[in-house]
Amino acid sequence: MSTLPTGTVTTSTDALGIATISFFHPAHNSLPGALLTQLAATITAVGQAETTKVIILRSEGERTFCAGASFDELLAIADEAQGQRFFSGFAHVINACRTCPKVIIGRVQGKAIGGGVGVAAAADYCFATTQASVRLSELVVGIGPFVVGPAVEHKIGRAAYAQLALDAGEFRSAAWAEAHGLYAQCFDSIAELDAAVQVFAAKLGGYNPEALTALKQVFWEGTAHWDSLLAERAAVSGRLVLSEFTRQAITQFKAK
Repeated sequence: MSTLPTGTVTTSTDALGIATISFFHPAHNSLPGALLTQLAATITAVGQAETTKVIILRSEGERTFCAGASFDELLAIADEAQGQRFFSGFAHVINACRTCPKVIIGRVQGKAIGGGVGVAAAADYCFATTQASVRLSELVVGIGPFVVGPAVEHKIGRAAYAQLALDAGEFRSAAWAEAHGLYAQCFDSIAELDAAVQVFAAKLGGYNPEALTALKQVFWEGTAHWDSLLAERAAVSGRLVLSEFTRQAITQFKAK
């Protein structure tokens, strides 16, 4: 387990080769920069381990899978370079998932907001509860879902991505997310969710690992340029976060 001042990333691998990566932050599993860095590094390391056959990516708690960016860190950004570095944290997590040679199963037990939607979309196959509504809230605070956008669009299509991005003030239900392909299946309880995740992970773990790796490469065809694309998108967000509009919007949003 790696412990950070503002959160944790834990890992475990069972006898079947099912590796579980779990992140936690006391502020609704938001993702400050240090936690993003640790999460990306952990996904890469676990994915390269010979003992790993399949990965489950999850968070702790019951109500929120991931609340996205840390507003305190957003307000502390002082220049464009610092802004790009912060938003590149989400890019590194998405690219770590994308390039990981092992299939990643997302386990979404509650709401996914902003960058949290991007993390869910970066998983190869995602299970959720019926409470796992989604919202791309970035436009509300003057930014826009530029970094996570490619992953979300890749998973649910451009039209559905545009709906989420522009309807930034509203949550879309887990049923909507399932209908548009973000979630493969939704369950009424966390217990049912966890049971389904374990059964599916064990099934995948019994398949030819070379076939799974080759199939994953097919799933992500056409994304080889994302290292540069997401860096460019991070620069856009890093510039916008410095605007007076965004500063005021984030302050007001935090006060709610």
